[in-house]
Parts: sequence; structure tokens; C-alpha cells
Amino acid sequence: QVQLLESGGGLVQAGGSRRLSCAASGRTFSSYTKGWFRQAPGKEREFVAAISWTGGSTYYADSVKGRFTISRDNGKNTVYLQMNSLKPEDTAVYYCAADTSRWRGTYYYDMDYWGKGTLVTVSS
Repeated sequence: QVQLLESGGGLVQAGGSRRLSCAASGRTFSSYTKGWFRQAPGKEREFVAAISWTGGSTYYADSVKGRFTISRDNGKNTVYLQMNSLKPEDTAVYYCAADTSRWRGTYYYDMDYWGKGTLVTVSS
């Protein structure tokens, strides 16, 4: 079993930056694909970014490409999401996730393990 705990959410002004962290516990976390998803109020959950288990490959949703960066530190069992040039439409609960399947390098609709989320609010 894998447990995921997000942190770093909060209120930020438009144009600002925020870094989210996701600490994991449980077996073989370092070998899993990791991802970030988000769910805005009244909307469905959407994929944000994913990273391969080595950290050598990443994939981003078009809406965040060039603004967000996903990274990981397997020694610390932690994955990060650096968010820059934030917009009010980035306001959402951000979820960390882990997937046991092989890296696909494409948009993810679901993963196997999920955190409880952290709220990011971007004010205009």
C-alpha cells in the first residue's frame, strides 16, 4: 500500500508562484509513475502533470505547460509541483497520485493511489 500526503497549498496572487510537495510512504514508491491532478470547484478532476520513476521523463497538460514543473526526489520519497505564473483559473484542490503501470508518456485519466489533496487559491 502507498500513502500520499500533499502539502504547500494556500493563497497566492495571480502571477505568483507556489511549490507543492507530496510525501509518500509504503513499499516501492520510488518505482512508480507519479502525477498531479486538480479539481476546480464545480468541475471534474483533470490531469496536470506526470513524471516517470527515474524522473527522466515528464508529461504536462497543455493548460500548464511552460508554467508548471514536476520533479521528484526518490531518496526522500517526495514529488514536487513547482507552479509559476499562476492564474485564477489554476484555483483548485491539487492531488498527488501514484501509478503502478509502466510509464506511458501521455495524458493520464486515473492512477492507482491518491492523496487527499491540498487547496491552492489564486486571487486576481
